[in-house]
Amino acid sequence: MANKRYLAGPYLFWSVSFVIIPLLVVVYYAFTTDEGSFTFANLAEITTPENLKALGIALLLSLISTAVCVLMAYPLAMILSARNMNQSSFIVLIFILPMWMNFLLRTMAWQTLLEKTGVINGILGFLHLPALEIINTPYAIILGMVYNFLPFMVLPIYNVLVKIDKDVLNAARDLGANPWQTFLKITLPLSVPGVVSGITMVFVPSLTTFVISDLLGGGKILLIGNVIEQSFKQNSNWHVGSGLSLVLMLFIIASMALVVKYDNGEETSAF
Repeated sequence: MANKRYLAGPYLFWSVSFVIIPLLVVVYYAFTTDEGSFTFANLAEITTPENLKALGIALLLSLISTAVCVLMAYPLAMILSARNMNQSSFIVLIFILPMWMNFLLRTMAWQTLLEKTGVINGILGFLHLPALEIINTPYAIILGMVYNFLPFMVLPIYNVLVKIDKDVLNAARDLGANPWQTFLKITLPLSVPGVVSGITMVFVPSLTTFVISDLLGGGKILLIGNVIEQSFKQNSNWHVGSGLSLVLMLFIIASMALVVKYDNGEETSAF
């Protein structure tokens, strides 16, 4: 037993080196000034009108993107699970194949597709149809979020759906439940953990992203992630950037806590 404890050594070293220590550095900068004195001013920067606007836009676009991902991912996951496919199947492999490509390249590809002289508008112009003008708008940002994060919604829901005992569904039908009742009473409650996991995996990166808004928003739409990035890279103000990062972290923790609480409530009511 003692020897097995040493197996956790690399994981402990990794966690301390790349999670705990960087987090402590962020906390230190968030609560100090350039002179090293303690302050709450860095956290209070979130209350400025510009930063509140950036946070509000980020929350709104993240919620919309997460909702769209749920609406798109759940039917797809049900179709895949109904066909008795495992994760190594060809169709699932094709679906997750874009995830193996660099995130930045995937986003830049959409920039090329959506720009005014891009591929999509070129095809529309050839067909004598109106041009699509959504580049540098919130719609383009939402499209980029949905495209990049949709697989993170599909896979958790799919993993839960394939584990549902088919005998339970057959028993519901034998007792007179129609397909809609079976879905509402059996499938949906049992799949809530996968939905909750997917929501967390989509909402968190959507809220913190800055690359998508830079490329597809043209830098015209600032999200809170862009403000933090500019604090570190352009303004070289690590204290304000760390303070905003810490506030954003609190928002993420609060949202995850609410989702987990809702998840536990759903499981209790379902059974």
